Amino acid sequence: MAATVGELITLLLMAFALSMDAFSVGLSMGMLSLTKRQIFKIGLTIGIFHVLMPLLGIAVGSFLSHQFGAIAGYIGGTLLVLMGIQMIRSGFEQDGGSMMAPIGKGLFLFAFSVSLDSFSVGLTLGIYGARTLVVLVCFGAASAILAWAGLLIGRKVQGILGSYGEVLGGTILLVLGIKLLLPI
Repeated sequence: MAATVGELITLLLMAFALSMDAFSVGLSMGMLSLTKRQIFKIGLTIGIFHVLMPLLGIAVGSFLSHQFGAIAGYIGGTLLVLMGIQMIRSGFEQDGGSMMAPIGKGLFLFAFSVSLDSFSVGLTLGIYGARTLVVLVCFGAASAILAWAGLLIGRKVQGILGSYGEVLGGTILLVLGIKLLLPI
């Protein structure tokens, strides 16, 4: 029983750490004047991706873990930098329209970019034989909850910042992407 509790605590801490990027991205995306329905859908989609990606990582197994560990960080960082630059540009455009609205393909791009690290962790957890269902529930729930929290906080901040909220959100994504790309 003690090993099970210890494993659960470890997985919850890991899920929380992996979900911080979902919170950060949610914070910046929340500044896009989203409806509550859109916020629910975004958080749910991010949660689903945080279930699918580690599941895929666990299934792929140990032979790819060394290669994807570094590559996932670079891909995720590059996607965040590109999304940040686009959001900053959109924030300064006069027409007020946002090309970075997290709907349709954009929503899947956001969810995919913040769940890439979960894929790498899934590879490692697959090697160590972690309980797949427990991993998936912890990762999915933590990322959805933190994404919703970030989106709701971002929504409140957007009301205060007005049109510059998207520029701030883009800057956050840009900095997060650069952080992933630079070994610090």
